[in-house]
Amino acid sequence: MTSRPRLVLSLVCVAAFLVYLDTSITPVAIPAINADLGAGATAAQWLLDAYTLAFACLLLTAGSLGDRIGRKTMLLIGTAGFTVASVGCAAAPDIGFLIAARGLQGVCAAAVVPLSLAVTSGLFTGVKARATAIGVWGGTSGVALALGPLLGGLLVQAWGWRSMFWINLPIGLIAFTGLLWTMAFATPSGGKRPDLLGQTLFVAGGFAVTFALIEGHTYGWGPMGALAAAGVVALVMFVWWELRAREPMLPPRLLRIPAVAVACAVNFLGLFGLYAVLYLVTVYLQDVVGLSALGTGLRFLALFGFLGVTAICASAVVARLGTRNTMIGGLVCIAVGLVGLTLLETGVGYFGYGWAFVLLGVGIPLSGGVVAIQAMMGAVPPELGGTASGTMNTFRQFGAVFGVALAGILPSATVTFVVAAAGAVFAVVAVLASRRERAAEAPVVATTPTR
Repeated sequence: MTSRPRLVLSLVCVAAFLVYLDTSITPVAIPAINADLGAGATAAQWLLDAYTLAFACLLLTAGSLGDRIGRKTMLLIGTAGFTVASVGCAAAPDIGFLIAARGLQGVCAAAVVPLSLAVTSGLFTGVKARATAIGVWGGTSGVALALGPLLGGLLVQAWGWRSMFWINLPIGLIAFTGLLWTMAFATPSGGKRPDLLGQTLFVAGGFAVTFALIEGHTYGWGPMGALAAAGVVALVMFVWWELRAREPMLPPRLLRIPAVAVACAVNFLGLFGLYAVLYLVTVYLQDVVGLSALGTGLRFLALFGFLGVTAICASAVVARLGTRNTMIGGLVCIAVGLVGLTLLETGVGYFGYGWAFVLLGVGIPLSGGVVAIQAMMGAVPPELGGTASGTMNTFRQFGAVFGVALAGILPSATVTFVVAAAGAVFAVVAVLASRRERAAEAPVVATTPTR
């Protein structure tokens, strides 16, 4: 490795750190934001879902745009936009402005994450050096997620919730300025044309269903049911269009590969549980138990601390146990952890439910993320590797979106945790079914004539 690739890698990791920090730093500030801006009952859900919904809807298009206009250009646009949106969050005069700025953060995050990973993988030519660089990128993301709740609690308690967004300004400026001066502009590879109709249908359908789920109690389930139905129609039209488009945003043949379908399902169900926990436990600890933002952040340290450490160690676990066994073990940890969190509403102390946070922190990276990517990459054609990773991450973010949305519909936190645990069990069944299917196909493959 030369010094320049190392420097670029460091700056790319700063940009990724910025995005992942905002994923976990925001939940602990929700009660403070609601109290300051006089937000409505569903505003807390939108503070999380405006970000994750925009992130989820635009991931695939952002990656193809990066290939078309240049990875450096797209990464700089995403980093600058995320920094400006953070300033908008910090200076927001009301809750509507804040939610809109959070949505803009999500739009820009959709550019930063896939492009930062693509740049990282292209910095080094050697297989070992590239794997090390990707490990550094993944470790940075894990550290950001682990640091978020504690840093958020400290900032909110010392300087108020706005400081949580102001801190993004120096980080973003360092990343943008450094990348502008150190990264070389490469000739765009061309890439496929953006699937504008598919993207429009996908955004419209995802937003309509999410809005209906979150605002059903506010506007009534009659009109919101109609909106949800319209959203489903838009998503069905999206599938219809993707089957016919010359350059689809989401190639349908990808989801026909069992390993890809399972990886997407596992990531959806894993993030569903995590974000439901972030939303519900934050509200419970601050509004019911009366903890401060810092106290809440400290409680989450077990979850995100183990999540960060396990994310770094996941590759070693896979090497020892295999991808499927690792995924199944991670999903079992998630299911048991979610069931353990049902003790929260019984009034037990932290040591009565903290172990459940540990299991969640261990289970999420072992079932999804890099482990799921490794599980599916052997079955995916090389030319679709990047799209497959983007597809999996899209499902991952939609799991976060619907986890927060459904947490507001179900009658209690206990019911929500049980439903999420059932989802994790369903994912275990899907992984086992996929394994049996591959075993059943093995004799056919073995007897196929070779050329």
